[in-house]
Amino acid sequence: MAAPPESTTLRRCALAVAVLHDLDVLPAIDGIVIAGSSPLEVSWAECRRALGGVDAETDDGRHRLARWLMLRRWIADRPLQDLYERARPYGTPVESPLHSGLDWVRRRVLGDALDLGIGFVGLDPRDPDKVLPVPQRLLDAASISVDDWWPTAVVYLERMGRMAAERMQRNPSAPLRPMGDCDVVTLLGSMTLRAAIVADVADGMRTVAVPMRSRGWLDLSRIDPAFSSAAARLTAPEERGFSRPLLVTREEVAMAPEGGDVVRLGIEDQIAPVIDLRDVLYHRL
Repeated sequence: MAAPPESTTLRRCALAVAVLHDLDVLPAIDGIVIAGSSPLEVSWAECRRALGGVDAETDDGRHRLARWLMLRRWIADRPLQDLYERARPYGTPVESPLHSGLDWVRRRVLGDALDLGIGFVGLDPRDPDKVLPVPQRLLDAASISVDDWWPTAVVYLERMGRMAAERMQRNPSAPLRPMGDCDVVTLLGSMTLRAAIVADVADGMRTVAVPMRSRGWLDLSRIDPAFSSAAARLTAPEERGFSRPLLVTREEVAMAPEGGDVVRLGIEDQIAPVIDLRDVLYHRL
């Protein structure tokens, strides 16, 4: 059987998105219209960009289109000054399937594991505390330039990194947690925090596990070395961090080699403080 025209598959995808995500979508001549206070026309070409090469008739394709259309609606409903005040830094693993694209990246941290770009807090009315990355092509479609907003976002990131570093110094054994509007993956983009993480390490490198956006572990001698990979697989894609442990220095964030000896990395990390010591009889040789 001949494959259906691309516009037909996109139309079916848009219809599925409207039903599954309760979006008010209307047909247009060469695309769809998102109903609202100011109707937004989205062409099929823009829908193809939203899919990012993913098949329109898959769960991933429908999820991508739904996220794009909802962001388009939320962005259009906000005044420009309000969006400026909501702009935040957002970090994402380079390997993440939800990466917003190379044109979205504002800073790539050395080590080829972590990218930083612009996100916005409070766009989703169902989760006003969540920061959502917005692809550059979506901002272009909405005629919004954020070039001048990035320096302010970097200042905010370093301020949150300093606060996270102070919390870590007060309780070195506690897991890393979000600070302000920066989750743990984003906080690793702060040089201030990275410098604090390796401050007491002789070789200037430390192994860190960040399998989810909401938690990170600095003391791998206390957890199973395979924990990072297992926890990442069990975490929803939107909340997933890095699938393998990270090697962090002041300048870099790199993933441990795939198939590498994560057990050795964990053992060689800083030794955990021992709560009680049993008497040991030493023999002189």
